[in-house]
Amino acid sequence: RRDVPAGHWMPFSHPELLSTATTELIDTVNGATVPRALRRAEVGRSAKPFEDQLVVITGGGSGIGRETALALARRGAEIVLSDINLASAKETAELIAAEHGVAHPYQLDVSDADAVTAHAEIVLENHGVPDILINNAGIGQAGGFFDTSAAEFDRVMRINLGGVLNGCRAFGSAMAERGLGGHIVNLSSMAAYSPQQGFSAYSTSKSAVFMFSDCLRAELAGRGISVHTICPGIVHTNIVANTRFSGVSAEEEKAKQQRYDNLYRKRSYGPEKVAEQIVRAVEKDRSIVPVTPEARLQYHFSRLAPAVGRFVAARVKLT
Repeated sequence: RRDVPAGHWMPFSHPELLSTATTELIDTVNGATVPRALRRAEVGRSAKPFEDQLVVITGGGSGIGRETALALARRGAEIVLSDINLASAKETAELIAAEHGVAHPYQLDVSDADAVTAHAEIVLENHGVPDILINNAGIGQAGGFFDTSAAEFDRVMRINLGGVLNGCRAFGSAMAERGLGGHIVNLSSMAAYSPQQGFSAYSTSKSAVFMFSDCLRAELAGRGISVHTICPGIVHTNIVANTRFSGVSAEEEKAKQQRYDNLYRKRSYGPEKVAEQIVRAVEKDRSIVPVTPEARLQYHFSRLAPAVGRFVAARVKLT
């Protein structure tokens, strides 16, 4: 049984879905391998929560991406993960295989729209249409706006925002056309709604992801595809140690990276906790998920008293 978000005229509104479901059933009865979607549609079968679901994750070589891949693989999902560092992606795939899961690693620069399109074509051809798309890849950047060059600002936008746009365009269209619904998870940040000095590029990119996700959620509501906006707060991942600081020497940048990496480590909030929140957001169909306690507090504070947040930001410098 396949539940389709359609009305009486489904043969006209979802002709491809109807024909695909029919041919999959006919082929299986005739002895072909049972496709993933048909296995998932079997009524009464005992299965793990995400069994027979295909998950595509960007930035899956470390941090939140890796932990999310592991969390969903443990729940039965088949994982397609990508990272700009192929060795890291392969390492995550090996960790999943060690736990008897299935994962396929790829190298990908999410800021390259053509590369993402080509990657999507390979994934769709070899693995099928994803049931869950997680746009996780991102970078950190800090420093005053006037110290941040146009090239640096553009780099942050191309990766943090452009990566999300490219992923949604390449995979989301196939998910919508398939007609079986699904989930798109976009990684934003507490910085999206927390004005602060020294993070203009990073905060702008994450705020744009936040609003884009709101718009995409509205567009896909009629397609049965949920869009989830995840907003971590202070979470210790390798993004902190790799954050670029504008307007300082290489020695000063290294010192700042070590300092903030130590501070985030002492916070003792690891990426595995964010991964669990992502899984829960998909299971509970939650739209906006501030993850850490400070992210939740700031989210509500920014809605109730935004002027206070701006007042504090003008007087407190964190970098």
